[in-house]
Amino acid sequence: MNFIQSPIFLMLVVLICCLIAFVAEWLPVDLTALAIATVLIVLGLVTPEEGIAGFGNAATITVLLMFILSAGIAKTGVIQIVRDWLLKWGGKDPSRQIFVMGMLVGPITAFINNTAVVAVFLPIVEEWCKKQNISPSKLLIPLSYVTVLGGMITVIGTSTNILASGVSKDLGYGEFGLFQFTAVGIITFAVGLAYLALFAPRLLPDRKASSPNLANYDLKDYMSEVVITPRSTLIGQTLRASEIQRKFDIDVLEIIRNGSHFAQPLADKVLQAGDVLLIRGGRDELLILKAQRGLDILPEVKFGQQTPADELNTGEAPLADELDTGEEHIAEVLILSNSRLVGSTLKEMRFRQRYNATVLAIRRGEELVRDRMGKVPLRFGDLLLVQGPQSSFTGLQTTRELLVLEQREAEGLRVDKAWIAIAIILGVIVVAAIDLAPILVTALIGVMAMVVTGCLKPGEIYGAVRWDVIFLLAGLIPLGTAMENSGTTAWLAQQLAVIGGGAPGIVLLIIFYLVTNLLTELLSNNAAVILMIPIAAGVATSLGLNPIAFIFTVTFAASNSYITPIGYQTNTMVYGPGGYKFFDFTRVGLPLNIILTVVTPLLIAWLYGL
Repeated sequence: MNFIQSPIFLMLVVLICCLIAFVAEWLPVDLTALAIATVLIVLGLVTPEEGIAGFGNAATITVLLMFILSAGIAKTGVIQIVRDWLLKWGGKDPSRQIFVMGMLVGPITAFINNTAVVAVFLPIVEEWCKKQNISPSKLLIPLSYVTVLGGMITVIGTSTNILASGVSKDLGYGEFGLFQFTAVGIITFAVGLAYLALFAPRLLPDRKASSPNLANYDLKDYMSEVVITPRSTLIGQTLRASEIQRKFDIDVLEIIRNGSHFAQPLADKVLQAGDVLLIRGGRDELLILKAQRGLDILPEVKFGQQTPADELNTGEAPLADELDTGEEHIAEVLILSNSRLVGSTLKEMRFRQRYNATVLAIRRGEELVRDRMGKVPLRFGDLLLVQGPQSSFTGLQTTRELLVLEQREAEGLRVDKAWIAIAIILGVIVVAAIDLAPILVTALIGVMAMVVTGCLKPGEIYGAVRWDVIFLLAGLIPLGTAMENSGTTAWLAQQLAVIGGGAPGIVLLIIFYLVTNLLTELLSNNAAVILMIPIAAGVATSLGLNPIAFIFTVTFAASNSYITPIGYQTNTMVYGPGGYKFFDFTRVGLPLNIILTVVTPLLIAWLYGL
């Protein structure tokens, strides 16, 4: 059999197709991973049992349980206690603020999923910035980075660490102890935090206001007032019956009648001559609406003593005042990765009817979407500028799919059970640390304890799990199995051992760190671990080096991703809220990546030997 007909060649083709699929993002990454598992089964590279084994893998189940334990901490307000310390000790100096934030947030992420921590701290940091009159863009990238650094202190800090531990066990090198690489994690955390505190304030822009500001969304040309003239066909109809919001790309935010302001819900309001409608919509759409329905656009017409339209269209403040009143409110809402909105449009999800609120604009990184928003498929990390009654935001704050970037009141949390939740987490950690039981068992007991003690309600368990991560892990694990079955891992390790055989061990560690880091940016941290740990361990074994040192190097490199907003989920979460541009992450993250590329392999070689 020649090489082209061998299973190794077929596996290499599959790997290349995987790379293209992940980079092209034809499907969400979790669905891409499931598609890969399906292809591997169809091609016979894994058996059907091996193809679905990822769903029952100990690493997958452990990650699932850690999501639930993290939710127990969040639901009991433990992190709100830390918030008070942050506000007390943060001060006004940016370097001090980053240092204090890192010292408080970093250790938390050593034991709690960092995406959950960022979800809780995003509104807290925004509120803190508002009180200190500073831009969130100075603090949100450091918030993301310190949670990533903190996640590398223990094995349970990230799903990637847990998966790496599982891969190490499958290769015969054993599972990681809970604190097995904590020494490296603490030192790299300290180095990273020192860099961020000293240099991030100088490198990060002062770009975004400390509260939702319409100027950030450039809505001046998308917000208008129209008056219903005596000749209008809308007279006597309700807003719902008129169907103008369905037939035209507009949203009616408010109806003004004789000085009185009517807010949402407006669907059943009967329209009258002289009513002034505050509308979100493009100019072209408004001109069509004017011609077809007998409306006049202010300030073309001044009507009565309503809000001066010339002020409305020449500055943001009057418009902001009109949209954010005692009864009406405007805020930014972040789409989380487990949201049903991901992949759907606002129209398909009936967002206005479901939440009794209107989306004024969508910020997607540097991109602003203000036209045809109802037809735009939404993505994880999209930031929605939402307007509606105050009561609507209470509902938005309770959903597990959206994050309102406002400080959440503790009254909805079970603060009386905070110390119970802390005790449960400590019990899970201590029992696992002294090897009385595997982390899988202690985490399972911890989840049961969270429910029995009332820290979590049974119905909250399913919403606490990041199912996209679970399906991603379950879909990727067969990829590692296929590489082993086909001999691809051994073949690649052999080729790399020949190429790098003359290089010092520390140089090889740095090379594996760089390659893994690049794969993380292109694929995902979990995919990088699945692909690189077996190869790194194989190269180390072939050259008579310490495979554990290479496994740890790949594990750290897979998570320490700072160059782009898409390399790590917490980076994506702060992208929109911080008002960042793509290269803001590169400006701050590239030097940090370079520092850790040198420091981490040196530490691992020093502490664990080559």
